[in-house]
Amino acid sequence: MSTELHSVVRRVTNRILERSRAVREDYLARMQAQAEQGKHRASLSCGNLAHAVAACGPEQKQRILDLTSANVAIVSAYNDMLSAHQPYAGYPEQLKRVLAKQGHSAQVAGGVPAMCDGVTQGQPGMDMSLFSRDVIAQATALSLSHNTFDATLLLGICDKIAPGQLIGALSFGHLPTAFVPAGPMATGISNDEKVKVRQQYAAGEVGKEALLEMECNAYHSPGTCTFYGTANTNQLVFEAMGLMLPGSAFVHPHSALRRALTEHAALRLAGQIQGSGHYRSLAEVVDEKGLVNGLIALLASGGSTNHTLHMVAVARAAGLVLSWDDFSDLSEVVPLLARVYPNGPADINAFQQAGGVPLLLHKLAERGLLHRDATPMFGRLEDYFRQPMLAGEQLAWQAVPETRDPAVIPPQDTVFSVSGGLRVLDGNLGRGVIKVSAVAPEHQLITAPAALFSSQHAVERAYQNGELNRDVIVVVHHNGPGANGMPELHMLMPILGNIQKAGFKVALVTDGRLSGASGKIPAAIHITPEAAKGGPLGRLRDGDIITLDAASGRLFTEAALEQRSPLQPDLTGEQSGLGRELFALFRRQVSSAETGASIFYQE
Repeated sequence: MSTELHSVVRRVTNRILERSRAVREDYLARMQAQAEQGKHRASLSCGNLAHAVAACGPEQKQRILDLTSANVAIVSAYNDMLSAHQPYAGYPEQLKRVLAKQGHSAQVAGGVPAMCDGVTQGQPGMDMSLFSRDVIAQATALSLSHNTFDATLLLGICDKIAPGQLIGALSFGHLPTAFVPAGPMATGISNDEKVKVRQQYAAGEVGKEALLEMECNAYHSPGTCTFYGTANTNQLVFEAMGLMLPGSAFVHPHSALRRALTEHAALRLAGQIQGSGHYRSLAEVVDEKGLVNGLIALLASGGSTNHTLHMVAVARAAGLVLSWDDFSDLSEVVPLLARVYPNGPADINAFQQAGGVPLLLHKLAERGLLHRDATPMFGRLEDYFRQPMLAGEQLAWQAVPETRDPAVIPPQDTVFSVSGGLRVLDGNLGRGVIKVSAVAPEHQLITAPAALFSSQHAVERAYQNGELNRDVIVVVHHNGPGANGMPELHMLMPILGNIQKAGFKVALVTDGRLSGASGKIPAAIHITPEAAKGGPLGRLRDGDIITLDAASGRLFTEAALEQRSPLQPDLTGEQSGLGRELFALFRRQVSSAETGASIFYQE
């Protein structure tokens, strides 16, 4: 196959670059000014330095005060209730030891909050989940603000955590920066079994005891959850962007290979600080080419729709203006090259065993769909086409010539789908996105009457009362970022799945989120403008006929919306209590979903 860059990839990249020219130049000028100050430790007063090293032992103190060595900041999202982040407990000491052997030092610059959407699904905490990304960005910037560091290691994985850390680190984009992954938990029960029991519970066929037993068998040990949701999408996309060592995203926690990769990342990064001769900054890595490579990997793998928010916000932090049309245009030419739940029965461990990110990137490059001249943090992009291994005690990388499981990554010259399956929807109900990689063709065009709800709990009650056993488009309005923080609506999937299984036409339309879990149900999500800010979903009424056409990208109703007053549900119960009152400023300030749902960057 030709390795010439695909014309659509080139056109979208150039469009991003032209659209971003002014803000990108401003960003790079700021990073250059920061870099030109040299080692920031050298400009600190004696009192500043004394405070910075007061807690250090004599040897570490001397290394930090020696301006010829590297002092690496560790920004950690460790806590011991999140399975994905529990392995990070011992990372700081491990990193410090290996760096000390080479005459360098490391300090835990700060910790960032890390909440789990799996714990908060359907709970009040979910109303703060999306906002946690920007809190984490602020916490990362504050962690680095002591200006005693020459490079940054980011310990973070999950949904809002890794994007937030990257946004914050981009304010210090003059520093070499890399993520240090921790890897996925071992495979538990099958994804088919998970879906079956959840749908049985929603239908009242099994009790809570059976559901809890199944869930504990699925989520059972340290490491990321094994389905391909937002956490694992973060890891795949950021590896494709060159923000971690090649092939390191999905190596198991506590394995010898994981330990070797963690130590190697620290040593490589310490060797790339300013003045080393191998200096490479985060600002160089997160440019328009690296960004587009990440988008293409996202689409080719069928990744989480949350990245239509996060990648926009990350791009803007690097002075790049990304739009949903860029996602849509790329999706038309990027094939689906992975079948990982919810896009198929396999989990992320099966994907890794089939060839993982290196094989995926190699297959994309063969099709001319990657910028081969993008600048990763480590080496060249071609290095990211190889998987790590241990040869004795030595770390090495090897080629993955072909898939080891054609049901998970397709063989040469074949694809699972000719497009990535992420579409932009537009019409008189607003703009939104839909993930159709797991939606059967016969379910991609739905015309049905609307049933309106202002929460997923209300949908659940209506289903239990037998009110949704019909052709229906469930509309969950006033769930955008400005209304209640834009919660994920995972509770709806077993319910809607049962309605579809019963033979009815069903779809979801919402200004809320659904992550990567929409699966086989057509779901128009992130609708903007949101209902709370005058969007058209707030003018719908029960029984209005809605058409959702994923193939043509249309979402509309024949109802005369302009003649109606908007609904104004009482959101008090979703805006206060259990910490939610502290985010009133965020709800007022937050931008639209299409501009990243960010408190930092406005339309």
